[in-house]
Amino acid sequence: MSGEGSARFKVAVLVIALAGLAVGAGLWLAGSTDLAGMAWIVGVVPVLATLIAEIVRSLFRGEIGLDIVAALSMSAALVFCETLAAAVVALMYSGGTFLESFAEGHARREMRDLLSRVPRSATRYREGALDEVPLGEIVPDDLLLIRQGDVAPVDGTVESEWAVLDQSAMTGESMPVKLMRHQEVMSGSTNAGEAFDLRASRRAAESTYAGIVRLVEEAQQSKAPMSRMADRYSLLFLLVTVALAAAAWWMTDDPIRAVAVLVVATPCPLILAVPVALVAGLSRAAHYGVLIKGAKPLEALAQAQTLILDKTGTLTDGRPRIVSIDTYGELSSDEVLYLAAAADQASKHPMAQAIVASARASGIVLPVPIGSQEVPGEGVAASVDGRSVVVGGTGFVRRRIGAPRKPHQGAEAGSVLVAVAVDGQLAGNLVLADPLRLETARFLAGIRRRGIRRILLATGDRRAVAEAVAEGLGLDGVRAELTPDQKVLLVVTERKNGPVMMVGDGVNDAPALAAADIGVAMGARGAAASAEAADVVLMVDDLGRLLAGLEIANRSRRIALESVVAGLGLSVTGMVAAAFGYLTPVEGAILQEAIDVAVILNALRALRISPGMGSVEVAYDHAPSMQH
Repeated sequence: MSGEGSARFKVAVLVIALAGLAVGAGLWLAGSTDLAGMAWIVGVVPVLATLIAEIVRSLFRGEIGLDIVAALSMSAALVFCETLAAAVVALMYSGGTFLESFAEGHARREMRDLLSRVPRSATRYREGALDEVPLGEIVPDDLLLIRQGDVAPVDGTVESEWAVLDQSAMTGESMPVKLMRHQEVMSGSTNAGEAFDLRASRRAAESTYAGIVRLVEEAQQSKAPMSRMADRYSLLFLLVTVALAAAAWWMTDDPIRAVAVLVVATPCPLILAVPVALVAGLSRAAHYGVLIKGAKPLEALAQAQTLILDKTGTLTDGRPRIVSIDTYGELSSDEVLYLAAAADQASKHPMAQAIVASARASGIVLPVPIGSQEVPGEGVAASVDGRSVVVGGTGFVRRRIGAPRKPHQGAEAGSVLVAVAVDGQLAGNLVLADPLRLETARFLAGIRRRGIRRILLATGDRRAVAEAVAEGLGLDGVRAELTPDQKVLLVVTERKNGPVMMVGDGVNDAPALAAADIGVAMGARGAAASAEAADVVLMVDDLGRLLAGLEIANRSRRIALESVVAGLGLSVTGMVAAAFGYLTPVEGAILQEAIDVAVILNALRALRISPGMGSVEVAYDHAPSMQH
């Protein structure tokens, strides 16, 4: 049965139970007790039949649940002519299942809204005209028109002068952002301004939004360890319930006391509160840009004790930037940057792209280089505005101009020098670094406040670079020059200190992310392998989102436990009172209905968790930490 059909069926069963109880109550007040009893039975039978069918299906799957208690209570009440109590239990059970369905549907709203926004087609420029094409036909370098209100169907770059985008569905940011020409656009963002042109950089199936949708669909098919624990304890609770009911009957020779005990017993605190609270937590985390792949990872996130952080793209920004320009001749730093960036337009090297991006960000209009010659991994030579320009490593530039390199004081650990020669003379050096994220110490302090006891840096970079990055951060250890399999070994070794959380973004991090108790991938547009291997994906490259996710996970789990403890405590108290004759079956049924409603409403508090994003967002600094 489809989800929609199942919901309609639950409503129909609830209406029958409610009608049977109401009609019976009217007949009883009118003095027709026999007809009232028949009306109550009519309201109970469909609910009981549905319940028995569900129990049989569960037994075939090898599962034993607390639905058996509800079936026993209704059956016993009918056998001993407590038809009103049976009708109240039937209404309680059908109302509980409907409320559970409604609550989970409400809790999944954020994820459902995300899935409903998937675009089906795009407007593409082709031979001077605009065509509406299916997403599957879009390929990298296609030029698309994104109209006002459209959702960006693929990742790409702005080709117009500027664009205003609402990224709230992807990142949780409430304010639209303004992007300039050549800046990157995340698929799934909504155009909140005028129409603009988008240059596709990925196919639709490979884009950020498609990946997030796939992960959301996986997250909706999960069962948490706490839910499995509830299943195990449900059998114990069933045995205790039956034993107490049998003891009350045997000691008093009054079967009605046994019926009262069964009526008060309920599955709701165990089988409803846990999934409702955890699904609500998943939905809330998605609202803040933290995609958790199901209830099991959410619980694991709440229990992590050790954090292992990758360096590049995690503690650092992951993109090299120019931090200083040294000049040695008559050219100014702006002129050196202008000539170097113009020549580097012919190269795909990350350093070259960083230099070009820096020039464009400064508003420099770059001419087209002529006669470009590139030695992969070493440098580029080209003619720019009639001048001979060589850009690259110092050794490469020295060889090309046939002159010794001018002495340089050297870059700090983690930085790299790019030499620039103009017309056969060394003109300057560009110093590039991978910036450390600002206020990282604040992030690490927040992590420790949320229960993480041990924090390690694990990187494949040189030890000098790793130690320069870690200096002053108060880490518990630095592990450098690690291969992917050594990162996995580190994760396994650290388990002696408790559950391990690994945070990374590259392909080389994927094995360690999979091996960790909880793997966290930085950014939905990071390496596909890391996003697939991870249990949690941060939709933006912002470590502060992990603080929000941790707080939501902890509070959701605590709410689930509160609901279970409070619900079972009240239920057991009511069962004891019923066994001693202080509650009739009808009174017990009404009491349990109130307990069930209270437990589910308490679980839904997870939807109102506000982790306080203003206190956890992480900015960025330009501290050098880059290895070429």
